[in-house]
Formats: sequence, C-alpha cells, structure tokens
Amino acid sequence: MLDQITKVHDETRQGEAFAPAADHTQTYNKKFYIESYGCAMNFNDSEIVASILNQEGFGATRNMEEANLILVNTCSIREKAEQTVRKRLTEFKSAKKNNPGLLVGILGCMAERLKAQLLEEEKLVDLVVGPDAYRSLPGLIAAAETGHKSVNVLLSREETYGDISPVRLDNNGVTSFVSIMRGCNNMCSFCVVPFTRGRERSRDAHSIVREATELFNNGYREVTLLGQNVDSYYWTSDDDSETVTFAMLLEKVALIHPLLRVRFSTSHPKDITDEVLFIMAKYENICNYIHLPVQSGSTRILQLMNRTYTREWYMKKVERIREILPDCGLSTDIICGFCTETEEDHQETLEIMKFARYDLAYMYFYSERPGTLAARRFQDDVPEEVKKRRLAEVVELHRSHSLESMQQDVGKTFKVLVEGTSKRSDADLFGRNDQNKVIVFPKEHYQKGDYVMVEVISCTSGTLIGKAVH
Repeated sequence: MLDQITKVHDETRQGEAFAPAADHTQTYNKKFYIESYGCAMNFNDSEIVASILNQEGFGATRNMEEANLILVNTCSIREKAEQTVRKRLTEFKSAKKNNPGLLVGILGCMAERLKAQLLEEEKLVDLVVGPDAYRSLPGLIAAAETGHKSVNVLLSREETYGDISPVRLDNNGVTSFVSIMRGCNNMCSFCVVPFTRGRERSRDAHSIVREATELFNNGYREVTLLGQNVDSYYWTSDDDSETVTFAMLLEKVALIHPLLRVRFSTSHPKDITDEVLFIMAKYENICNYIHLPVQSGSTRILQLMNRTYTREWYMKKVERIREILPDCGLSTDIICGFCTETEEDHQETLEIMKFARYDLAYMYFYSERPGTLAARRFQDDVPEEVKKRRLAEVVELHRSHSLESMQQDVGKTFKVLVEGTSKRSDADLFGRNDQNKVIVFPKEHYQKGDYVMVEVISCTSGTLIGKAVH
C-alpha cells in the first residue's frame, strides 16, 4: 500500500536510535537515548546535541532502559512523521512509570510547532527545545529535574553551531554530514521549514573546512555538505575582508585532499549556478550528483507553490547541467495532489519526469501543514484517493526510469568508495559511485574506506551488481 512518504529512495528516514562507538577515555555519570526522524539535517543536529550533552556528563546509549534522558529529534515536514513521533512519545511516557526520574524531551521542528500541546495538553514531555536552542539544553535539563516544565523554541538569526564539533552517532567511519547553513528564505507555500527553522544564515567557511579536514584526518573519505538550500550559501567575514560563495566553499573542501569525496544537498533550481557546475567538472573528487527538486511539472502549480521558476525554465536548467556534466546523476522531489491540481497538471508532471529521467526520486502526496502559506491561502481540495492514484502513477513511471538508468550502467566501470558489508551477504561489500548509485561486489581483500574500481555485470532497479577490476 502506498504510504504518505513513498519509500523509493526515501530521504525522510524513520526514527533511529544512535550511540557513538565506545569511548574508554571518558566516564559519564548519566546516559541519554536519542531517536531522530526526518531529513539529514535532523540527524546532523542530533550529533550537535550529543556533543553538548557529553560536556554535561551525559553519554549516549542504544539501550532505552538505562537512559536518564530520552530525546526525540523530530520532523514536521509530513503528517505521518508527526504521527509516528506522537506514538513514540506515548510509549516513552509509559516507560516513566518504571523509571520515575526519567526525563523525556522533544527537539527540532515539531518541538517548535507543537510546544503547548506536547507540554501542557498531552503532558507527553518534560522539555521542549527548538532547532536554534540546543545550547540551552543543560539549563533546561536542570530545571526539568526539579519538576519544572522547560521550553526554549526561540529562533535565531545568528546560530549555526559552527564552533561545536559534532559527535558522530551514525558512525560508519567512512561518510559523514557537515552542516554549512541553517534555515531557509524560500517561502514555498507547502513548506513549514522557514517557520520551524527560521531565516537563512551561513556558517563560517573556515569552521566548515576545519570540520571536514578533521573528518578526513580521522579516516573519513566522504563528506556531504548540508543545507536547506546549499546553493544560496554566502558567508562574509566580520571585517568584510572575505566573502565565500557556495562554489568557492565547494572548491575549498575539494582541495582538502583528492581522496576526500564531496557531495552536497539540497539544491534549489533557481540558485544553482554555472559556477558551481564548472567547479564540479573541475574536481574529480566532487561527485557528479545533484538533487534538484522539481515538485511539480505544471507551471500553474509551481506558481501556487511559490517555487519561482516555470516548467520551461526548469527543463533548461536540466539541459545546462547535462551540457556541463554529461554523466551527472539527477534526483528530485515530487508532490502529487497539491491544491487545485488537475489531471492536466498531473500529466505535465509525468511529462517532465520523462524529460529529466531521474535516477532517484522522493515522491509524496500532498499533506497540508498547519501554518504554511498553502494552509492559509488554498483549500486542500484534491481527494485523498486521487492523490494516491496519481502518486502510484508517478512511482511506477519513476521505477521504469530507475531500472533503465541502472541497465545503462551494465558493462561500465566505476570508482566505488566502500562503505561497509552488504546487508544481504557477508561475502559482499557495498559502496556508491560518483552518481550516488549503490554498487555491491565480492569482498575479496578490500575493506571499508577503500576506493575500488568495479565493473558492473548486472543490476536491479535499485542496485548495481559488479566485480572488482584488478
């Protein structure tokens, strides 16, 4: 059955509990357990929170029963994500009966949006902390320990956490995220992010390069630069002597070392520039892969969404990417059943998919988010069964394109960064190529973190299967 978030290469991850590898040099008096939901930004935020808590004597645990503090880092982008979080908070509330001193807190986007309900009406949590207030966690925890409800959801125009070294919770030791900016200025009418994460601000470029360098020196071989819209990254030093654009930042990170792969997400079509594309073409270690959300193939719907581009403009941008980067992998976001969407609008979305032939896609049907411009201005008037039918058609078309894309790679040889052992067989390794496609191949003598040239010999719709070329 189609879900509200269709998991065909789905970036909206469900809740995962994290703990770093054991640190035998540090003794912690208390333990915290954290689950993260939503996008990569949320998972990166959890690593910032872990760093702050470590300084306060809290160590991470994967065992909820031994925790003194349970935190849920939340997402408000889809209704289903909120429903899942509410269910988990109810379960944690029940767990407090057997552990009276246990504190439960909610972090992130949902915290900012539903603070009153969660604290007072439903009494599911003891503390509520918004995305810009993580530095206040120690004080909020201390207050909650005395029985006071604690809340800080104030948004900031300056906070980037640039001076905090994240604790790598989801640690494979090979790939990691580096946040380069926070917030968003693009008021897409369907999106709650500007209201839950605040205005756009860029992190100090030197702190970004320093963090990426430390990761490489610690054995990591790939970093993904994160932002709601990385292409609008623009940092100016306090004395105005230095200005860094996203293209310049991308080059700075690529120059750390040729063995450090660089990816980035997410791009807004209106902001990705030729300068960025030429920098990608210049450096072999910048991956040829761009996430370019289209949302809809209809210019009329795009205008209602406040996406600031037309169908024709987007198609020219795709053509320009492929002109400069002929082998660039391309992925997208698509929303089905936005307010007033007609069958003609839907057909235009299918047509633009046939034009772009995306390698990966994140596909949803529209769910109205309270507080957004669309919720205030438009009626959510497309019946749910129509939304689901249109989504099914989008998914089916994308799967055919994805399979065709995979089949075209059979016989080709790619440089693969090994990320670990295949989930299906201990005898196989897996990694990704430049275009972000997963490749599985026999382990032989290769190890995690190695670069291996792999010839593709077969495929499925989601995975390339190959053998190492000696």
